[in-house]
Amino acid sequence: MNIKLTTPAAVAAALAGMLAAVPAMAADYEQAPGSILVFATKYDGEIFTGTFPGFQTQLSFDPANPAAGKLDVTIPLAGARSGNSDRDSTLQGKDFFNVAQFAQARYTASGFRAVGANQFAADGTLELRGISKPVTFTFTWTPGAQPVLTGKATVKRLDFGVGGGDWSDTKTIPDDTAISTKVVLRAK
Repeated sequence: MNIKLTTPAAVAAALAGMLAAVPAMAADYEQAPGSILVFATKYDGEIFTGTFPGFQTQLSFDPANPAAGKLDVTIPLAGARSGNSDRDSTLQGKDFFNVAQFAQARYTASGFRAVGANQFAADGTLELRGISKPVTFTFTWTPGAQPVLTGKATVKRLDFGVGGGDWSDTKTIPDDTAISTKVVLRAK
């Protein structure tokens, strides 16, 4: 079949048809300023929070095809800040993050699941203190010129040896640590 494209309208219609047949491609993003990664837990019944300044996020994502998504987050542990210098020093020590031996944590995930309107889940792997364990990260996707990924996960600290020894009593510090993030993104 030979189609003659003699008018601008015919050319536009043909191009639109060809583009509609091309599958959507995941966009590649990197973290932009304004992003934050927070942890929250309790110590002797008192809630405290902290942040991981310097974390970096790389994302490949198309909300129309979440199964093709990829996420890679590196977290420098020595930078953990809780607003209490004694606690921060303890977090960096051998019983917690042991930053002298394990400078960073890393979360990676390939293939996401849609779980609701603009909501997705990533069944990924957290590597912390040389231990790799599965962690599910759920997030909301807000599209735009600078898309925003807002998410949360629960990490069982004792699975990674965080807070061992005298700190392993879950009455003093619960095993579950809440992680939340807001990642502002820009196209690569």
